[in-house]
Amino acid sequence: MTNSNHKDERAILDNLRAEHPEKFTSLERAFSHIKSGTRIFISTACAVPRFLVRSLAEYAEASPDFLPDDETLNTYTLGVSPYLDERLKRNFRYNSFFIGHSIREQVNDGEADYTPGFFSGLPRLFRHRLVEIDVALIQTSLPDPSGMLSLGVSIDIVKAAVENASIVMAQVNSFMPRVHGDTFISVDDVDFLFHHDEPLLEYDSGEPDEVSERIGRLVARMVLDGDTIQVGYGSLPNAIMANLHNKRDLGVHTELLSDGLVELIKSGAINNSRKTVDRGKTVATFCMGRRSTYEFLHDNPSISFHPVEYTNNPLIISGLRGIAAINSVLQLDLSGQGSAESLGAYNYSGIGGQADFMRGAMLAPGGRSILMLKSTARGGKVSRVVPVIDAGAGVTLNRGDVHYIVTEYGIAYINGKNLRERAISIIAIAHPDFRPWLMDEAKRLGVVEKGMIGIPGTKGWYPAHLEARRTTRSGDRLLLRPARPEDAASLNGFFGSLQDRSVRGRLLGDVSHGDIESWLSGLDFVNETVILGTVLTSDGEFILGIGKYRIMEQDHGAELSLVVRDDYRNRGVGTEIISHLALIARREGLFYISAEALIENKPVLRLLDKCGLDTERNLGAGVYELKAYFHRE
Repeated sequence: MTNSNHKDERAILDNLRAEHPEKFTSLERAFSHIKSGTRIFISTACAVPRFLVRSLAEYAEASPDFLPDDETLNTYTLGVSPYLDERLKRNFRYNSFFIGHSIREQVNDGEADYTPGFFSGLPRLFRHRLVEIDVALIQTSLPDPSGMLSLGVSIDIVKAAVENASIVMAQVNSFMPRVHGDTFISVDDVDFLFHHDEPLLEYDSGEPDEVSERIGRLVARMVLDGDTIQVGYGSLPNAIMANLHNKRDLGVHTELLSDGLVELIKSGAINNSRKTVDRGKTVATFCMGRRSTYEFLHDNPSISFHPVEYTNNPLIISGLRGIAAINSVLQLDLSGQGSAESLGAYNYSGIGGQADFMRGAMLAPGGRSILMLKSTARGGKVSRVVPVIDAGAGVTLNRGDVHYIVTEYGIAYINGKNLRERAISIIAIAHPDFRPWLMDEAKRLGVVEKGMIGIPGTKGWYPAHLEARRTTRSGDRLLLRPARPEDAASLNGFFGSLQDRSVRGRLLGDVSHGDIESWLSGLDFVNETVILGTVLTSDGEFILGIGKYRIMEQDHGAELSLVVRDDYRNRGVGTEIISHLALIARREGLFYISAEALIENKPVLRLLDKCGLDTERNLGAGVYELKAYFHRE
């Protein structure tokens, strides 16, 4: 936004003033159109027209008979909000579609209203006159030569409000960027224009803390090169974005464009080159950030803002191959439903747009809905993971809206799992101090069986739900089960029987002969899963093979290892163990399992193919790296 451009735009504004003097009247004359019962809409988030709002508040305060029992509509509010002043309570009753910090106490004290609704559906309320708007107070950029004004950093529901309001009053501000996309309104659509320059409201979401950083690193594992991302605002999203700078060809289709996303664009991580909808464009509906971010948006053809009924339309979102919708909740229960809008009956925020994106991502090819939350609140005194959602809470996301749940203690995949499996997976990533309580409550509620041994996610527990019985192609009747500490002696005997003793090191790594029991006791079955293939004989249980996978830190895949007894090779034992591990990995939401094999090891090269998996082979230094991919669509 250069000075020369401003001069040109101001000249255009002067011409408009000469052509349409009726639009450039005094504030008092404009406000005189606001009568008792008038419904007022105020632009959202950082586009709040502060000059107009201040002027209206001053006008109301100076006029004792002005607007008894009036009502003001808004969504997000940041910074100065004089229309919420104590002195004006008799003039304004606030009704919000989203609860910001400046209105939270008034809503919960009954002095203001909250109207729940999906963000994508709010414009329809205006069009159908379910929410009537008499006057819209908005903020725009300076006009272009054709007399078009950009709504700038907030399009969301503002454009629908303009289209359905009886009177539109606009603060024209040179600090408002001219943003490309479906952001423009004509001067003809505005009844009163007031030129007043002032910096836009800015939003600082703060620096991520250590817990946020841990969650950010885990979520970043699940964002792949070429993905399209949607992410909100706050310390948790900031931590995620800080871990995405090494990604390539990311796209953006989001509700909110933040400073963090703009920094990813500048770094080259985001270029939108592989998007399946609006390729080449960063798509959003509003922006909250610093002044430098607003300046980046100005006249930038790679940025495209649209009304919320486009950006948040689940049908549009479902067309974005590989979209990762990343959102957060205040509280989550063991069935996988979460509240992002209230703490019990205490209204905290709102439905917003996350349900739109999570449901769209569930339908998209290769899409992922990712829900994140810190495991505790109030300095660790309260668990955010609870047996059941608190009474009175609004359920923002239901049990079918979520693929992944992430806390600082790990990643749980719940899609396709029954209530027992969901509870086990979620308890495993809750704060360790609260896992025993959650397990007791799950048993009390009948979600898990009362005889279950151990606490999920705790080292040494036994995940009995991973057991399975299979019959090999040679007729061996296998019990596939998780390894236990008491298997140490049998495993020592198993490895001792192998001709190639080096396979022990390849499977167990640095675990020495005497440390197997300690290793088994340390398994959490979250980051490392070990499955034994056994048969029952007259002498007891006999180990035929052992397989494991360990989750990789750089992405959400796992490295596979397998050993089968020499005298049971080529009988289908390895196939059954790998097939079972692959099933577990798939049901845990892993992207792939990988294994390495020497070129001459033909049986192993054929093994993953026999399991019916989509495999990829990379040759290097006489070794094949095999990857079997899941969740590809």
